[in-house]
Amino acid sequence: MMLTKGREQGTMTVSGCSGEVCADPYAPLSARSAARGRVGLRSPVGVRAGEVLTVAVKPDSDEVVRTGPGGVLYAWIPLAGALLLASVVVAGGLRATRTAWVMAGAGVAFLAL
Repeated sequence: MMLTKGREQGTMTVSGCSGEVCADPYAPLSARSAARGRVGLRSPVGVRAGEVLTVAVKPDSDEVVRTGPGGVLYAWIPLAGALLLASVVVAGGLRATRTAWVMAGAGVAFLAL
């Protein structure tokens, strides 16, 4: 998540994940946030047991999303896919091969991060 101002922010210590959800305790960092026994993090990409993640709580739920550099990179994955798909259209439909190669290179670079 890139824009976390005004949301409950805190940390989550990962003890282990089952399937595609990590459910672990939440410790608040912001003043208006409350401690929770269990919050859920979906799609835990690159998360290891024992790692402390900075997270923001989704409104009216016990679900969290990553913040900081990891959250920003995760939020940019759809942009990378869109650049790759658009490069095919630009190359084939518009016949702008240089622009298409630049777009495809940017998409691959975003995915490789």
